[in-house]
Amino acid sequence: MYIVGFLAMLGPLVVLHELGHYLVGRWFGVGAEAFSVGFGKELAGYTDSRGTRWKLSALPFGGYVQFQGDMNPASQPDPDKPGRAGDFQHATLWQKTLIVAAGPIMNFLVAIAILASFNFAYGRSVTPPVVEVVVEEGAAAQAGIEVGDRIVSIDGAPVEDFSDVAGLVAPYPNEEIDIALERGSRQLSIPVTIASMEEADRFGNTFQVGRIGIGSQTREFVPVGPVESVGLAVRQTGQILDMMVTGIWQIISGRRSVEELGGPITIAKFSGEQLSLGWQSFATFAALISINLAFINLLPIPALDGGHLAFYAVEAVRRKPASARSQELAFRTGMAIVLALMLFVTVIDIAKLSF
Repeated sequence: MYIVGFLAMLGPLVVLHELGHYLVGRWFGVGAEAFSVGFGKELAGYTDSRGTRWKLSALPFGGYVQFQGDMNPASQPDPDKPGRAGDFQHATLWQKTLIVAAGPIMNFLVAIAILASFNFAYGRSVTPPVVEVVVEEGAAAQAGIEVGDRIVSIDGAPVEDFSDVAGLVAPYPNEEIDIALERGSRQLSIPVTIASMEEADRFGNTFQVGRIGIGSQTREFVPVGPVESVGLAVRQTGQILDMMVTGIWQIISGRRSVEELGGPITIAKFSGEQLSLGWQSFATFAALISINLAFINLLPIPALDGGHLAFYAVEAVRRKPASARSQELAFRTGMAIVLALMLFVTVIDIAKLSF
């Protein structure tokens, strides 16, 4: 299940990501020499009438589009090739920016499409932000929150639905938040220190989450139209992205353990587990991973899409591109960083496995 889930998860997401680059490149008249799913040695492939080599490669950890005029999949210009029409390097700055950004944008669109489909099919969850359950000895009870209190905001972020509470609490174990609420006709502001709790799913995966010990028993699903379902999906995508950024910053700042990072083995493990739960769970996890891929690729690390976009931003300011030597040095450094991170998270993955 791990292998099947991993390939069924990552394969389509990588293809769609690279297809974003490829289609926008074609739109601007840029030729593509290779479209690869995976890295390394070619396992199978064919060359189409446009001269693009479509191939499946040995290492299934990503993919690339090598555009005409590129020296390698990182889109470094080949100094030994004479320039010609259709080269990536001959595209205007804004065209190159759109071509590079199209991959992460495609991943965001995939996630939005999945979430919007669920919203349209099942409706929008509506739960009034009223406290109906208070856990004894919980953080909220100790702070003085009572049944019947209506939560208005948490740390200044408005709470319109009770489901908003989890997103504003779960990522911040051991931190203090300020909860503004209504109690009858009174307006109160109560500081609460979020409790840190270790929770486990049915597969034994453990997670460190924040809990304050309140709940609601009222929940209904309201039908939504196609336009509203897309708008809701965009909001959900933003919330997921915000939680990712928060989690990574907490790891960097030492508030969370690096063991919470996951690499290819963890993705394979979770993919297989979610696949075993049914297509709805698998599709939801695919949306999460698609957002993750978009976020990672937008990091300003040379050799990733974000690194290219950073160079284009510098070029827009300087009115000329960085020198070939500085770009080569940056891409070599970026590749070293990416490989080091891959090795690091893979070691963490292996250490978390039980033998």
